[in-house]
Parts: sequence; structure tokens; C-alpha cells
Amino acid sequence: MSAPRHPSTLPTVAALAVAVLAVSSSAPLIKFAAAPALAVAFWRNGLAALALTPVACGPRRGELRDVLRGVRRRDGMFCLLAGVALAAHFATWMPSVQLGSVATATALVATQPVWQGLIAAAQGRRPTVAGWCGIALAVAGAAWATGVDVGVSGRAVAADVLALLGGMFAAVYTALGERARSRLSTTTYTWICYGTCAVLLLAICLAVRLPLTGYNPRTWAAILALVVGAQLLGHSMFNYALHRTSATTVSVLILLEVPGAAALAWVWLGQAPDAAALPGIALLLAGVAVVVLGGGLRRDARDATASLADAADPAPR
Repeated sequence: MSAPRHPSTLPTVAALAVAVLAVSSSAPLIKFAAAPALAVAFWRNGLAALALTPVACGPRRGELRDVLRGVRRRDGMFCLLAGVALAAHFATWMPSVQLGSVATATALVATQPVWQGLIAAAQGRRPTVAGWCGIALAVAGAAWATGVDVGVSGRAVAADVLALLGGMFAAVYTALGERARSRLSTTTYTWICYGTCAVLLLAICLAVRLPLTGYNPRTWAAILALVVGAQLLGHSMFNYALHRTSATTVSVLILLEVPGAAALAWVWLGQAPDAAALPGIALLLAGVAVVVLGGGLRRDARDATASLADAADPAPR
């Protein structure tokens, strides 16, 4: 029998499950949208920040006021830096999806746990041997399942490099978010972070004169789906979970986006996965299981370990 649940277990597990499902739709929607990737990234973050404004400026206005007035300057700095890292992530990964394939871009950005592990080690929170083994298995599985386009064409190489950079910036964003979320509410953190990201992306779009309007209805529908799904339910739920779960664990769980995105791309965009990729997907999932069930990552809160163990336990309750 499993250990008794801490009261915070179910919300954390539910947040992680919803987040994985939501972010899996991201790459197929980006590929589907007939608009510049940076413009889609701007609308995705700008509309998400707008949707959070009533709560941030309402129930959370006291906390937000302290941050904006400099009373909580350190917390505000982490929010701003996370927004910069998030903008860099979107500015690299989203174009890679449109330049290359959904599967390859998603797999290469999934190298995030490697960079996240290095960041955690630098912070003195080194993963255990099981953690490193799980990360290695998961990343190897992602690479096996989707393949790499290096050498195919200049366009494919550019897409691969951008996706790899996107994984690096995602690791930085997650690590900074973990620091900010330790003292701030999810709403305040995400409102500042998404707002900062949107402002930076808007500046880039205006500088290079990318069209921000005039899209067809299907593209606007895809953008709205990105806002509601991958952004508000995906990133925001991961940010919520960061309050009780380490950034490295969240980064590893994000690897589940790889088979999810591949499945959606197959059903929706007709990008059928190669049969040779199936063992890689199984290896990826095995790596995640090693990290979660093997206690591969050190965390400050013991109940976070219990919550993720419960999440990985398929037995009915």
C-alpha cells in the first residue's frame, strides 16, 4: 500500500498531468498556424498575460504592488529574468517547428533536462545516480524516437540548432521560475513573466516588421488554442507545480511531450511516426519512470517525492 497522501498531493499531480497533455498540443498547433513563429509567440504570451490581469490586479494586487514598488525586488528580478529566458526559448524553438518537423523539434528541445541537471548541480542540488541515469535514458529515447536532421539540408540544420537552443533556454527559464515561485503566487509570477516575454517578442516583431494581424480564422483559432492549452494550462500548471516540485523533475516530465506531440502530429497533420521510433518512445518513458519511481532527484520537500510516486502509480485508488 502506498503511503498516506499529503493534502497537497492531488493538486500537484493533477497540475502536472494537465500540463503534459496541454503542452503536447503546442508543436502541432505552431506547425498548423499560418503566421510567423515569433508573431505567434507574441500573441500566445500577450493574450495569456491579458487573461491573467483581472486576477493579478485583483486578488493578487497587494503582492503585485510589493513587487512593482521594489519591496520584493529580488522576487521581481527573478520574474523578469524568467520572462527573458522564456522569450529566448520561444524565439528559438517555435521557428524550429516551422522550419523542420514536429517530431525532431520536440525531441531536440527535450534535451532540456540535461541542461537543467547541470544548473541544479551548479546550485548544489545534484541529481542522484538514478536521476542522471533516468535523464540519460529519457534523452536517448527522445533522440532515437524522432531522429536528427543534421546533414539533410541547411534548413534542417538551422531547425535543429534552434530547437537545441530552445531546450537550453527552457532549462534556464524553469530554474529561474523555481526561484521566483518559492516566494510568489503562481498568478503574480506568470503575469510578470508572460508580460515580460510578450514585450520582448513584440519589440523583435516590430523591429523586423513581421505581420501581427491579417491571419485567417484557422490561424487565430490555433493561436487561441495555444493560449488556453499550452500556455495557461501547460506552462502555468508547471509553474504551479514548481512550488512543491524541483525544476529538474518538471523538466524530465516535460519529456512526455515528445510522444504526445508525435501522436497529435500523426492524427492531425498526417506525420506518421516511423515504426523504428517506437522503441525510442518506450525508452523515453522508461527514463521518466526511473527518475520518478527511483527517487532519482533530491528535493527539499519529502511530500513532493510522494506526490510524483503517486502520479506514476497506475494502480486504481
